[in-house]
Amino acid sequence: MTGPAKPPPSSTTSQANPFQPTSLWRPWPAASTLKLSEFNDKPFQKKPGSRQSAFLEEEKALLLSLPASPYELATWSKATVQYDYHIYADRDRNHYSVPYEYIRHQVDVRTTSKTIEVFYHSHRIASHVRIRSKAGEHVTLPDHMPEKHRQYLAMDSDYFRKWAKDVGPHALMVVSAILSAHKVEKQGYRTCTSLMKLADKYSLVRFEDACQRALSYTPSPSYKTVQTILKTGQDRVKVLSEQEKKPKTNAETHGFVRGADYYGGRDND
Repeated sequence: MTGPAKPPPSSTTSQANPFQPTSLWRPWPAASTLKLSEFNDKPFQKKPGSRQSAFLEEEKALLLSLPASPYELATWSKATVQYDYHIYADRDRNHYSVPYEYIRHQVDVRTTSKTIEVFYHSHRIASHVRIRSKAGEHVTLPDHMPEKHRQYLAMDSDYFRKWAKDVGPHALMVVSAILSAHKVEKQGYRTCTSLMKLADKYSLVRFEDACQRALSYTPSPSYKTVQTILKTGQDRVKVLSEQEKKPKTNAETHGFVRGADYYGGRDND
């Protein structure tokens, strides 16, 4: 019996592919490119055409375009959407918004060098440019906010003054005083928003009267002053005008005091 056949010498089985570059990272040599082109243009033996014509007619239209950006390595993590509709990115220690409907839901976070993507049940629900310069930043998209919160974004000093003007002249004076009391008017927006809530709670009429009462105490009333007036009902008490505040004379106080004529003073002269 003969033993198993010996394998052929390695030189005959590991011949280099003439069309294969020696390194994936090196450009193709010009000679190899020419040979490959000749090989693809060579006609088929049993059917019309060539590899090149078959590619152009049958395959090229089915090819997908290359990605617009190069592939990036990504890390995945899990997060829970907080009540302020943001998730916390541990790597950057920043907060990124998601649609508020996902509050208290657990989501998957995909982090790359440039982006933060948030997925819920494999569906992407948010995407942000990654902020790496600072820590503790909040990145918020208006579309992720509830309607009332979006309205707050549109509020500025003109918005608050217009609202106060529609309520009444005293409300306008109070709002203007509060905005002017801050070096930066934006710092007074929260107080003005609180005043609007007072007006919703007690009615616009009572709010206007409360502002009038507050201005009778000080030219720059605070939110606390207006709130106290409404709570204690002081707005229902009529505010005296400057003429009414003047002390009355003796004659005005005692209207029935008889004059000299009544006692015949003229006849005794």
